Amino acid sequence: MELQFSGEVWYWRGPAPFHFVTAPDDACGALESASALVSYGWGMIPVSAQIGATIWTTSLWPKDGGYIVPVKTWVRRAEGIELGDLVTVRLTVDV
Repeated sequence: MELQFSGEVWYWRGPAPFHFVTAPDDACGALESASALVSYGWGMIPVSAQIGATIWTTSLWPKDGGYIVPVKTWVRRAEGIELGDLVTVRLTVDV
């Protein structure tokens, strides 16, 4: 399954600070269906993600009935991404 969407980069300051992009509601239904087939626990969904020319592997995190995409520091640096930027995310879920 492949998905593409745009979203704003936001920051979570919790015990493990990280930057994220929230998947839109219309993508979450398909992701939730795939979760039953690919999740390795806690509802995490392993994906290949791409922003710009940068591709990395990560896992989508379930949050508030949807999913969020963690954007690693090295990805943000490679693509010149700042907090609040609107980015286009491409996801590949192997189901």
